[in-house]
Amino acid sequence: MATCRPVVSVYNFENPKEKTGTVVMPHVMQSPLRPDLVREVHRDMNKNKRQAYAVKAKAGYDTAAESWCTGRAVARIPRAPGGGTHRAGQAAFGNQARGGGMFNPTRIWRRWHRKVNLTKKRHAVAVALAASSLPPLVMARGHRINEVAELPLVVTDGIEKLSKTKQAVEALKKLGCGEDLTRVLDSKKIRPGQGKARNRRYVKACGPLIIYNEDQGITRAMRNIPGVETAHIDRLNLLRLAPGGHFGRFTIFTESAFKKLSAIYGTHKSGAPLKKGYHLPRAAMANADLARIINSTEVQSVLRPKKEKATFAPKRNALKSKDVMEELNPGSTDRKAALQKSSEKGTSEFAEVQKAKKARIEEAKKYNKEHKKGEGSFYKTLMKAFEAKAAADAAKKAAEKKEAEGEEEAEE
Repeated sequence: MATCRPVVSVYNFENPKEKTGTVVMPHVMQSPLRPDLVREVHRDMNKNKRQAYAVKAKAGYDTAAESWCTGRAVARIPRAPGGGTHRAGQAAFGNQARGGGMFNPTRIWRRWHRKVNLTKKRHAVAVALAASSLPPLVMARGHRINEVAELPLVVTDGIEKLSKTKQAVEALKKLGCGEDLTRVLDSKKIRPGQGKARNRRYVKACGPLIIYNEDQGITRAMRNIPGVETAHIDRLNLLRLAPGGHFGRFTIFTESAFKKLSAIYGTHKSGAPLKKGYHLPRAAMANADLARIINSTEVQSVLRPKKEKATFAPKRNALKSKDVMEELNPGSTDRKAALQKSSEKGTSEFAEVQKAKKARIEEAKKYNKEHKKGEGSFYKTLMKAFEAKAAADAAKKAAEKKEAEGEEEAEE
C-alpha cells in the first residue's frame, strides 16, 4: 500500500507556512505499487503518437537495367544500359549493388500503434498517483523536494487564477520547488543523434506536474516555465504522470482537484462513480511482511520439523597437516624435529651426526686399504677381457704394415 494517512494538509499558495485546512486522503493514493504495469502501459501508449515512415516504393528500381546473361564472364545481376559514362554496365536492382534496391524495405503498413486495455490504463494512472505521494520514490526519480512541506502537496485553489509566469515562478519557489526548478535549468543539454537536426535539439529533465480542476489562467502562467507541466484532473495522462515509464513524479494538486479524486476513483467498496465498471486495483497480499507471516505461530505450528542435513568433515592431507600425520604415524613430529635439529649447527644432535659421519668415513678408508687394491678395481678387471683382442689386432696391423713395406722394396 502506498500510504495510509487519513488526511492531508492544504497550504496557502501565497503563504505556504499557513495551513487553510485538511482534506481526506483519497483511496486511489493507497493503490498497490506496480512498476511493471506502469512500464508496460507507458511503452504501448508511447507508440501511439508515431508517424509512419518508409522508403520510396520504386527506390533502386528506376533504371532500365537488364542482365547480360551467361557467357560474358560477369555475374548475371542486372546491369545499367547505355555507354560513355561510369554508370553504364554497373550492377543495379540488387541490394548488394550501389544504388540498388533495399532488402525488405520499410512499409507504411507496419503495425505502428498498440491497443491498450482501458482498465489497464486506469490501473497504471492509479499506481502513478499513489507513487507520487511517497517521498522516497519521488526523490529516487531525481526530484529535489527537501524544502517541500509534505507529499502529496495540496495548495489552495487560488493558484488556478494566476496568469503571469512571474507570479507562478514566485508561488512555486514559496512552495519549496525552487531547488527542483534549478535542477531542470541545469539539466538542459544538446540531444545526441539526428534528433537535434529535426526541431528537437535540446533535452531537459522533468519538473513538477500541476494538477488543477479549473483553468482560470494557470496553464498560461505555467506553460513557459522549463520542466513544469499542467494536467486537468479529468484528463490525467500516464505519459505525464510517469515520464519514461518511471513513476514517482513530483505532483502538486489544487484543493478542488485533490477532492475530486475521491469522486473519480471512489473507494474499494463503492467502485468508481465516474468510471463505468471500474474498481481500484487491490493488493495481491493484505500483509506484505512475508518474514512475519512465515515465522508466525500459526504457520510454524503446521510445518514439518526442519531436516538436519548430513555433514561430513573435510578430508585432511596428512602431508600438510601435522596432527593428521601424528595420528597415522605416531612419533613423526618428534622425529622430524630431531632431524631438523641434526642439520642445525651448534646443537648436540648436529655434533653427534658429524661424529658418526667421521667414524663412517674412517671405517670405509680402513676397509678399502685392507681389501681393495689398485689392480683389482672394477674398471681394470673389465679391461683385462679386451687385452687379448687388442694385442691380436695390434699384431695383425704390424704384419700388414711389414708386408706392404716388402712389396714396395720388391718393386724398386
